[in-house]
Amino acid sequence: MYTDPIADYLTRVRNAVKANHRVVEIPASNLKKEMTKILFDQGYILSYKFDDDSTAQGTIKIALKYSKDTKESVIKKIQRISKPGLRKYAGANEMPRILNGLGIAIVSTSHGVMTGKQAQRENVGGEVLCYVY
Repeated sequence: MYTDPIADYLTRVRNAVKANHRVVEIPASNLKKEMTKILFDQGYILSYKFDDDSTAQGTIKIALKYSKDTKESVIKKIQRISKPGLRKYAGANEMPRILNGLGIAIVSTSHGVMTGKQAQRENVGGEVLCYVY
């Protein structure tokens, strides 16, 4: 049993990228599904599939994306920011810029899970879950 499911999600993706795997399987939750949709929309993963029939909570299958020329992963770094022991929050006007705007921050707001740029546009703050670039 792990205490931080988001850190487990990010670690599984990070380990799969380092091992050059094509697909990674992760136990599902609504928050993880929303984070997966954001990664897909921003172009960090190739595709995803939600399997609800295999276990009680279901699983998420993520197809990782690699560069055609260099065979390197599109995800260079995926880092947990807000931890259970120390939560990190940001207001709408203090959202972090990742790699001078080239990366994304995934934020959990009262309007749902979204990127930092979307949160700024909608003028909402929230918990900064992770950085991806």
